[in-house]
Amino acid sequence: MDLDDMVMQDRPGVKLTEFADLSGYSWFRLAGRARLLAVIEDDHALSNFLIGLPDEMPMEVLGLGSNVIIRDGGIPGVVIKLGRGFRFLERREANRIRVGAGCLDAQVARFAEAESLAGFEFLSTIPGSIGGAAMMNAGAHGGAFHDRLVHLEAVDRHGQFITLRPDQIGASYRQTNIEQGLLVTGALLQGEPADQDEVSRRMARFQEERRQSQPSREKTGGSTFKNPKEAKAWQLIDEAGCRGLLHDGVRVSQKHCNFLINENATRANAIEELGEMVREKVYATSGVSLEWEIRRLGALA
Repeated sequence: MDLDDMVMQDRPGVKLTEFADLSGYSWFRLAGRARLLAVIEDDHALSNFLIGLPDEMPMEVLGLGSNVIIRDGGIPGVVIKLGRGFRFLERREANRIRVGAGCLDAQVARFAEAESLAGFEFLSTIPGSIGGAAMMNAGAHGGAFHDRLVHLEAVDRHGQFITLRPDQIGASYRQTNIEQGLLVTGALLQGEPADQDEVSRRMARFQEERRQSQPSREKTGGSTFKNPKEAKAWQLIDEAGCRGLLHDGVRVSQKHCNFLINENATRANAIEELGEMVREKVYATSGVSLEWEIRRLGALA
């Protein structure tokens, strides 16, 4: 089965768009196109869709688009976007929360606050969705997603539902060993009972720290590079003279050097080009090879 055949088939709970413009799905507001975009409403529709997807068909999953570069050449094959059925939030016994992969990280933090549960305050400052947080072990302010994880809910490439325990995921700093082709659909997270006012104060403090230190209301992709051991990426970038560096409409943020800002670029590839320029300059001055934190998807041209 090819992509044209897939478009012709009736698939309940699945909306298909050929050659879809993905610029609205990237916080940089620049992106190539998807050969086929599939917006899928719930886990049963997702399972059925994957059962009918040939093994050789390229597949990517796109979350909120807050930490991704989608190259100008676009993404071949199928891009999956999870719909409303993956945005559930449920209080469970033993101070646990079951959340859908499509929920915003900040939504989960606010839900936990309302339920007087601590441990999720750090999520209030992370601009992404739970699916992305699970895949990259997102974290901030001393907290990390997998510190709270009881299990992940997922669907494999063949449409089978599976559950993953923390010891099956191999989480470390800003990464996991989750198998390529697995789609995270939800998670069960462990909270701690706490005074609601104290939870609210911590969230407010974290959010204020973020406002003071990071750019806001900008077309950016969040933290560009992972912090190397015993160093801060932004400091290495600053010491390499890259603060404010401009390339083809994309600038290294003056406020936080580990953020790239789309000021008036017309090419998504310019974002990655500036990132590589920064990596070269940092290596030349410090000998440290910065590792990308932002996902880079698709073909360059």
